[in-house]
Amino acid sequence: MASPISVRTSSRHPLRVAQSSSVRSPQATQLATRAANPFFPCAKLSKARAVVAGAMEVSKAPSSPGLANRQPSKDVLETWRNADAVCFDVDSTVCLDEGIDELADFCGAGQAVAEWTAKAMTGTVPFEEALSARISLIKPSLSQVEDCLEKRPPRISPGISDLIKKLKANNIEVFLVSGGFREMIKPMAFELGIPTENIRANQLLFGTSGESAGFDPTEPTSRSGGKAVSVQQIRQDHGYKTVIMIGDGATDLEARQPGGADLFICYAGVQMRETVAAKADWTVFDFQELIAELP
Repeated sequence: MASPISVRTSSRHPLRVAQSSSVRSPQATQLATRAANPFFPCAKLSKARAVVAGAMEVSKAPSSPGLANRQPSKDVLETWRNADAVCFDVDSTVCLDEGIDELADFCGAGQAVAEWTAKAMTGTVPFEEALSARISLIKPSLSQVEDCLEKRPPRISPGISDLIKKLKANNIEVFLVSGGFREMIKPMAFELGIPTENIRANQLLFGTSGESAGFDPTEPTSRSGGKAVSVQQIRQDHGYKTVIMIGDGATDLEARQPGGADLFICYAGVQMRETVAAKADWTVFDFQELIAELP
């Protein structure tokens, strides 16, 4: 049986409170309070069995007869094996859940928010529109986010830990690039051994009393095409020659472009989005498929 996960925060960092002023800065980071602890003060994860609870309930379709990319080409395999960095989407990829949907359900706005999430992931509405609508519906307070993380810890997808370990053993750097929120992602990153500086995601903002103050619109991932921008920045900042993007949604597919990801691998083990999978360089339903092709 897996041993318990222990994510401890020895002390709570004080919240940074913006000074009130009659003239407000346009920068969202000056409008509200952020959670400053690198793992977020509420990041109490329960035992490993709770994190992966229900993981084996995910049905993995062994193949999709309409997909020609179930078997990777020689060029795709060569690129995969020679990657310098792999960028993972988080929701429905690294974990089984859509974090914002979980938070919405916890806050009593589940159904309406799930509909917006579906629109965002299929690319039928601009991502920034969907994100703004969802946060307006949820209005999560700091305490609600803390309670949600404690009572509904994220369920890590089967095989992702093994894949990340294999990538690291091959000296391939791992990043998390998500349209979700850092507060929800940091506990998972900690458990998977991914440093917080390798997270590219959105940031919730809170007022002086911990009330919702929206999100930081300056984060690239808060906008359509933001994941592509984030991957381009990762590549440029580190000088990587070959970068791979792995995810399940339209925003992940967008990352495959000149200067961004060289390959887009669709992970359909949680959500099968046919329009996205059909355009991928390689579609997999199990992370073991990717592990098997690494030296």
